[in-house]
Amino acid sequence: MRGDHWFLSRPRRFGKSLLVSTLKALFESREELFEGLDIYKNWDWSVKYPVVRLSFDRKYDQPEDIELNLQTQLDVIHRNARLEGNAYLSAPERLLDLLDRLYCKTGQRVVILVDEYDKPILDVLSDPDRARANREYLRGFYGIIKGSAEHVRFVFVTGVSMFSKVSLFSGLNNLKDISLDPRYATICGYTDTDIDTVFAPELKGLDREAIRTWYNGYSWRGKPRLYNPFDVLLLFDEREFRPHWFETGSPDFLFETLKKTSVSLKELENRTVDRSLISKFDVENINTEALLFQTGYLTIAGEEQKGHKTVYRLNYPNLEIKLSLNDELLAYLNPTNCVPSEEGETLHTLLQANDFEGFAQTLKAYLASIPYQWHNNDLTHYEAWYAGLLHMAFRAIGVDVRSEEASSRGRSDMVVLTGGQVFIIEFKMVETANKTEAALETALAQIRNRGYAEKYMDRKEPIHLIAIACGRDTRNLLDIRVEPTVFP
Repeated sequence: MRGDHWFLSRPRRFGKSLLVSTLKALFESREELFEGLDIYKNWDWSVKYPVVRLSFDRKYDQPEDIELNLQTQLDVIHRNARLEGNAYLSAPERLLDLLDRLYCKTGQRVVILVDEYDKPILDVLSDPDRARANREYLRGFYGIIKGSAEHVRFVFVTGVSMFSKVSLFSGLNNLKDISLDPRYATICGYTDTDIDTVFAPELKGLDREAIRTWYNGYSWRGKPRLYNPFDVLLLFDEREFRPHWFETGSPDFLFETLKKTSVSLKELENRTVDRSLISKFDVENINTEALLFQTGYLTIAGEEQKGHKTVYRLNYPNLEIKLSLNDELLAYLNPTNCVPSEEGETLHTLLQANDFEGFAQTLKAYLASIPYQWHNNDLTHYEAWYAGLLHMAFRAIGVDVRSEEASSRGRSDMVVLTGGQVFIIEFKMVETANKTEAALETALAQIRNRGYAEKYMDRKEPIHLIAIACGRDTRNLLDIRVEPTVFP
């Protein structure tokens, strides 16, 4: 690495803390830990630097929590370094003094490592006033680092979110963000090569392709797709395919954000966004795409250059997230005791059996269970909302469902490919029930006239055209109509 001040963002449990521990051991010249590794012959082991490692790994929901925790951490560092003097009123003042004393005692500039730098803010995002207060405290604390530049050799900061430099690191304006730098794309996480070589003894008895499908797929603009280390290690230990990573954290704040912005996950899949959009995050501007990307629920599936801008296509990284996120969001939406995946399975079974009447009744009952507060008064958005609920129900059980599939003349609301059949579904919203028939006919005509079925003709499978009408006043399904099966 060239330069002195570095920043890296990665989702939780992706190996950030281990990376920080590795850097600490390097700068402390713990030579014996690195024998046989590439770094061994490329590091000057004769120099030992003093290291200040800070980790925000507690809960920070009370006003005094950050100060108390930092005082404790600085106490430990001060004591272990056998330094004199310790009577300072605030943690920022103590950090300033500590850097000076370490430099004077050792004759070497100090290495500063900060892990989970953003947790005091993320803990209280649901309380904007407390989040702003924590942000301002941290801004002042991190600003001490720049003021002590003559005593600092190297700085490495890591966390989940990419808070803007203006909001949090205004005093540390020389911080280099390597989060989306292709040269460091694999700095955390495991590659396919890692799985097949380092972990080769663990693969016996496990379906190698299933490991890839379930857990591979994260990308920060590098060619290799990455595995979350937490998933892989638990899989090798328990020998069971489960959403190990997803189960360790509750994305309730994410769901609340989706609720406030009236965005369904269907609208976020395969969405193209500007680079600045996914790397921007602040208390006053919590962008949904940025939140999903930075927390690991979406990843970069592709990129392209449009003029002078680089745009990214976001999608689920793997099967774990695809199933779990949709299932959990549906459970969050629905306060009843029903199991979302069971609802999706029932709808799927009825659709495969061409029991369209039963499908309509089940879908109507499920939509009726969604709380009133989740509805939006915008008539156009209603169509996307109901399509999104059905989309998530199918995603939660792994059905091949495609939304907004493009044809030469438009985009279909939904296409379901299952059981050797193709179901093309179009949603229409009506203001009053007496307009239901007209809406259904309009939806079917739209599927026919825009050629939504044409791209699936070469599959040589039955194709069903399905129109679904939902009522604005009833907030539910009114009726469906199915075009006689099209046999290519």
